[in-house]
Amino acid sequence: MASTADSKHTELNGELTSCSCPCKKSKMENKVTVVLGAQWGDEGKGKVVDLLAVDSDIVCRCQGGNNAGHTVVVEGKEFDFHLLPSGIINQKCKSIIGNGVVIHLPGLFEELKKNELKGMQNWQERLIISDRAHLVLDLHQQMDGLQEAEKGKNSLGTTKKGIGPTYSSKASRNGIRIGDLMGDFSLFEDKFRTLAETCKRMFPSLEVDVESELSRYREYADKIRPMVRDTVSFLHKEIQSGRRVLVEGANAAMLDIDFGTYPYVTSSNCSIGGVCTGLGLPPKVIGDVLGVVKAYTTRVGDGPFPTELHDETGQLLQTRGHEVGVTTKRVRRCGWLDLVVVRYTAMVNGYTSICLTKLDILDTLKEIKIGVGYKLNGKMIDYFPSSMTELSNVEVEYITLPGWACSIEDVRQMDKLPEQARAYVKAIENFLQVPVKYIGVGPGRDSIISAE
Repeated sequence: MASTADSKHTELNGELTSCSCPCKKSKMENKVTVVLGAQWGDEGKGKVVDLLAVDSDIVCRCQGGNNAGHTVVVEGKEFDFHLLPSGIINQKCKSIIGNGVVIHLPGLFEELKKNELKGMQNWQERLIISDRAHLVLDLHQQMDGLQEAEKGKNSLGTTKKGIGPTYSSKASRNGIRIGDLMGDFSLFEDKFRTLAETCKRMFPSLEVDVESELSRYREYADKIRPMVRDTVSFLHKEIQSGRRVLVEGANAAMLDIDFGTYPYVTSSNCSIGGVCTGLGLPPKVIGDVLGVVKAYTTRVGDGPFPTELHDETGQLLQTRGHEVGVTTKRVRRCGWLDLVVVRYTAMVNGYTSICLTKLDILDTLKEIKIGVGYKLNGKMIDYFPSSMTELSNVEVEYITLPGWACSIEDVRQMDKLPEQARAYVKAIENFLQVPVKYIGVGPGRDSIISAE
């Protein structure tokens, strides 16, 4: 380290690490672009990531597991991703599964095989997996189902993919990491047996064929070894070298374990904080934060949904939008766009811009409503309720805008959109005070309009 008494700078190996004046920034600052879901998920993040990955060197997943589902359409082919970063389709990109992700290895290899058959090539040279990521074991998936069954009518509607029990193991410090599988297998075996015994004490009906599982994971260790490395130091070196990094958040902000509609949430931080903890990145490297907003609102599973529609319009949105979960195959609940939700997640995540997706699904509507406020006990509230009882009882204040009643699927320029569609976009910008940078009007990468 070199420093002088009269210098305001501190350098390490020639790299500026701190500066008390605005003359120069670290080479690492603002090198990372983040894409986050701004509602309850299923906003179309995969398509946005696929678009931005063309200009990126590295695409990362930072949290969640194979409970997430992203669909990407490339040259008419539909790819479904659950654990893999959507950017893996871009052969110029490295794809990182970060330390904050929980990984079900059987599911990962199945996903790789299915997408390879659809045309995904050379992934072996581009996929990197953190040695700090935790393993989702089949026993975790069994526990997920047993826990849901125990709750009965109070079940949370989980995907039963074992995500919650795995994060519970992680927090209880008896979880098993990828690095454990890469090390001395006898130590992995000890940890596995101990975890299995612990879980069976909690759930006596749990069935675990320990010997069979150990044999299977011995094979997985050999298969996954070439992909595993310390992703923290790797990412920092790549960012310092000027590489462009794109981070794909799984799930969405309203499913965040801290800020979402608890307990109807996922088990990780799928807001901006999860990017830092799930990849080992400092906040200063984050530049653009793109919030992906569906032009209406959907959610899968249970929990309050203030703008949900139980009428023909809700059915129309579900049908036209093909609103079926990629992971669960469950029909999504549909409702009007709730900007109270998006404003709240914008507060948490600090969106620098918005990507508005599936605007074309509204093509046939004569009038379109947008939720812009909540009343509770007859009074307007200026916060998003943390209490699910309160959220279930809010009365939504709406504004009503005229629809455009024509197809916009073939539009590729902002000024070619119907006036009513542009007014809808403008209303969103005005309310959020965040610019809409991209607009999706169809399923493919080429159907995203740049609004700049």
